[in-house]
Amino acid sequence: MPKVVGVRFQPTTKIYFFDPAQDEDLQVNDRLVVETARGTEMGMVAMPVHEVSQDEIKGKLKQVVRKATPVDLIEAEKYRMEEPAALEKCKELAGKLNVPIKALQADYNFDGSRLVFSFVAEQRVDFRELAKELARSLRTRIEMKQVGARDETKIIDGYGRCGRQLCCSSWLTDFHPVSIRMAKRQSLPLAPSEISGICGRLLCCLAYEDEFYAEVMGRMPKINSQVITPQGVTAKVRGINALKETLLLEVETEEGSTYLEIEASEVELVTDKTRKPRRKPDRGR
Repeated sequence: MPKVVGVRFQPTTKIYFFDPAQDEDLQVNDRLVVETARGTEMGMVAMPVHEVSQDEIKGKLKQVVRKATPVDLIEAEKYRMEEPAALEKCKELAGKLNVPIKALQADYNFDGSRLVFSFVAEQRVDFRELAKELARSLRTRIEMKQVGARDETKIIDGYGRCGRQLCCSSWLTDFHPVSIRMAKRQSLPLAPSEISGICGRLLCCLAYEDEFYAEVMGRMPKINSQVITPQGVTAKVRGINALKETLLLEVETEEGSTYLEIEASEVELVTDKTRKPRRKPDRGR
C-alpha cells in the first residue's frame, strides 16, 4: 500500500494526501512546501506518514518538495500581515469600478507569488478589470474566488443559537448535504427562523443525528396508524418521541378521547391479519 502524509492548508479545511518522497520523519504540525494543481503551496501536517489503500487516493499523488525553512516561515508571516491591507485595497477598487461584490478574505501564497480574494455576489460578475487593477497595484498574480453563503459564514465566524462557536469555522471541514426531510424526521418546527443558521441555510447540525432518527423512525408506526395496546385496546398514533422511543396514543372511550404515552415496543401495529373482521348486518329475507 502507498505511504502518504496528510496536509491541511487552512484551519478547519480538508486534508489532502501527498507523497512524502522518502521523508518519513514528518510529524503533526510540521510545515511543508508541496506541489499542488495551483502551484507551490505551504501546508501543515495534519496526519503523519501512514499507509492507505489505493481506493483512498484520487488521481496521481503529488510530492512534498521539502520541509519549510526558517526563510519560508518568515516570508509566509510577512505576507500574512499584508493580507488586511490587500483586502481593503480590493474593497476600495471594487467600489471605484462599480463591481458588485463583497470581498471577504485575502489569502497570499507563502512566497507572495499569488493572492486569492474570496468574495460573495448576488450573481455572476465580470471582475476582469478589477483583477487587472489589483495585479497592477499589488504586483502579484491575482485570483478571484466566488464563494457561497456557507463559506461566507465560515470565513466571518460567529456563534450559533447553541451559544458555541459555529461548527463550520471551529471544526467542520466539509459541508454535508442537509435537507428539510431531516427536520421533519426530527419533528422540528419547519419555520425558517427555527431551522436556519446564520448563513440563512438549513442548520448543519440537522445532519449530525439524522442517521439515528432515520433508524428509530423506520421501526416506529406512522402517525395516524392504528396499534393494539398490551390490554388489547385499539388506539391511534398521534405523536412519536424518537429519543424516548415512545408513542402518544389516542384511545376512544365512551366518555370521549383519552391520551396515553406508551413504549413503542409494547404495541402491535394493526394490519390486515390483526384487524378484526366487521360483522355483516343481518338482512331480512
